[in-house]
Amino acid sequence: MNCRHCGVLLEHLFLDLGNMPPSNAYLSSAQLQVAEPVYPLRVYVCDHCWLVQAEDFSHCDELFTSDYAYFSSVSESWLKHASDYYQMISERLMLDADSMVVEIASNDGYLLKNFVAAGIPCLGIEPTDSTADAAEKLGVPVVRQFFGEVLADELCEAGKRADLIIGNNVFAHVPDINDFTRGMTRLLKPEGTITLEFPHLKNLVELNQFDTVYHEHYSYLSLYAVISILESAGLKAYDVEQLPTHGGSLRVYASHSDSSHSVTGVVSNLLDDERKAGLQDMDTYRAMQPRVEKIRADLLSFLQKQKVAGKLVAAYGAAAKGNTLLNFAGVTTKQLPFVCDAAPSKQGKFMPGSHIPILHPDHIAEARPDYLLILPWNIRDEITNHQRQITAWGGRFVVAVPELEIFA
Repeated sequence: MNCRHCGVLLEHLFLDLGNMPPSNAYLSSAQLQVAEPVYPLRVYVCDHCWLVQAEDFSHCDELFTSDYAYFSSVSESWLKHASDYYQMISERLMLDADSMVVEIASNDGYLLKNFVAAGIPCLGIEPTDSTADAAEKLGVPVVRQFFGEVLADELCEAGKRADLIIGNNVFAHVPDINDFTRGMTRLLKPEGTITLEFPHLKNLVELNQFDTVYHEHYSYLSLYAVISILESAGLKAYDVEQLPTHGGSLRVYASHSDSSHSVTGVVSNLLDDERKAGLQDMDTYRAMQPRVEKIRADLLSFLQKQKVAGKLVAAYGAAAKGNTLLNFAGVTTKQLPFVCDAAPSKQGKFMPGSHIPILHPDHIAEARPDYLLILPWNIRDEITNHQRQITAWGGRFVVAVPELEIFA
């Protein structure tokens, strides 16, 4: 396989998590009777442009299907993040009724509904019917296609060039990242701004966040690699912010290379931080696999110990990252009988690979587990606040990443 960005032959393996099904391919009871498609989940690092990327086995139209089960609005903290972003960016860019905002991967309208309420023209681009339906019910206009150069040209011809292009947690999800970026270049007005949010590779490496690796994530992004991708498409990164979301993310502000936006010193400072963290040093990547295998061993040891002791361990949050963790560790209903999730789209279904049933959160009070394993550790505070009830019967919380931790 060659690098998705620069084309250099990929020779350096970063992570090998074995074979598993797509992490958002939740199963109905009928689907349990047929074989699941599984793909190798291996990640390589390019020693030329330092783009970290998954081996190419699955296609995006197989991953982002019409009944896609991830709805952004389920998370209260993510809704607040979206509202705060709207307030900030509309003031910073002085957006008004004469502006055009385009969000790529607009999901269920969690963000664009703020622009709709303010009377700022906007357009969502979202290929999954389930989430696009939800967005349209909120008054968000949606184009149901995957984004790239072809769609960008169609939108330009329709007079939809953007003052602001938003890409929240989508840049890592596209198989042809160069085509996607060139599409943004074409769609962006001469003085427009692009904001891209994505989990920061530096946190993945330093905090053992291997469970953020799954088939939908084709790329694992550093600022260094993103700047290279942007520049190849005639764009520049003129500012960057570090965010707490998804275990530590970046928000990159980009514009046309010849725009009037000045590049801030924050960009060079963060590039220096990445270099000091070893993100352009192959030894950094070689050291990851043993740490990941220790997390697996510690989780399995904990689950086995509790099973022997007659304790009930349940899980909360049927998140994609949870599926990576459970499938890598080989966990099944024998060790973890159920997982609860607040998303109606997931309730009544089964986790891919492990086939653990997904239940309504009310089941926690009925089952009274001794331990509640939080799978989406990035919103652990939100979950512990909602599930504080377990302490009434002596229950405790557990997370496995970045290391096994038991707490009340």
